[in-house]
Amino acid sequence: MPTEKEMIEQLRSGKVSLPPLSLRFLEGDPKARGNLRFDALVEASWRESLAKFAVECKSLSTPKAFQDGLNLLKTSSLPKGYRPLLFLPFLSERQLQELERERISGIDLCGNGVVVVPGMFAVFRSGEKNRFSSSAPIKNIYRKNSSMVGRVFLLRSGYETVQEICAEINRRNLLVNRWNKRPMSLSTVSKSLKTLEEDLVVERNGIIRLLQPDKLLEKLSENYVPPKIKERVRLKVTQENGTIRELLLQQSEALGLPLVATGTSSVTQFAVMQRGDLLSVYCPRLEMLLGRLSGSQSDRFPNLELVETEDETVYFDGRQEGNFWWASPVQVYLELMAGDKRDQETAEQVKSYIIKNLQTAQQ
Repeated sequence: MPTEKEMIEQLRSGKVSLPPLSLRFLEGDPKARGNLRFDALVEASWRESLAKFAVECKSLSTPKAFQDGLNLLKTSSLPKGYRPLLFLPFLSERQLQELERERISGIDLCGNGVVVVPGMFAVFRSGEKNRFSSSAPIKNIYRKNSSMVGRVFLLRSGYETVQEICAEINRRNLLVNRWNKRPMSLSTVSKSLKTLEEDLVVERNGIIRLLQPDKLLEKLSENYVPPKIKERVRLKVTQENGTIRELLLQQSEALGLPLVATGTSSVTQFAVMQRGDLLSVYCPRLEMLLGRLSGSQSDRFPNLELVETEDETVYFDGRQEGNFWWASPVQVYLELMAGDKRDQETAEQVKSYIIKNLQTAQQ
């Protein structure tokens, strides 16, 4: 990734272009009113038309960097005769459209840009690929264990410290409390929070607060990966001594074995949807359970499916209701969104449940 100094040097040496406009570097680090300094002054020309711009440069292409630059240009007093221009390594088409609505010009190092001077010229170029994708974190914080940092904000929108967030995550992780998994570390939470801030999902302003629950759910859904399954067994279990759920809860407590229904089997806890008689359950160690259930393995008319996985996210925020543990509403939502059209329609009900409960928790 280029630094801001390297980006300005490319601008100075004429390596940044937006055809059919010609860009000419005028001055670096010019002082505006008060103590405010812009990163550069440039001139854009087309035929006989000329326009001058004060440049705000950002070396990252994150939503936060874009928004910070845009806000600064919207609120700053510009040098007389100059227009605002934002300069990033990469500008997406959505960002270019936002710049156009705000009547602020923008260019990047990839060949995308929007420069509009009423009565003189208007250029909008998009579609060039991001050549600086390495600026994104290597670790996807919306997937696997890191996603629990985002998920905890859908239970409560504000926390005072990183330590409080970390403690809440580990408290709600059934595999930490009832199995052998190590608690999440503060460093993992801090790294994930940094990306959530860059993506404008959360902010730190006295407290660490969720800004966009809809966007967070969208990010989690886009990046959702089903749990890694070691084994899957279907059984026809007799129910002489109570329901299957009661039987499973008894065995879970006796063995110290965390069990939780899959998201698709937990739908009716949070939405209206017809499901079959098969109960599907996540379990970290099947061999401990199979010998204690009265029944036979069968793919014909089974009433219980046991899914062996140690994926911590599926156990995170499991909800005990009466005689059983159900998946969290967020896990239900994610599994439904990964399903067919009918499942995705039902997921909207679960989303409404999540948002409503989050709003109630804020009151």
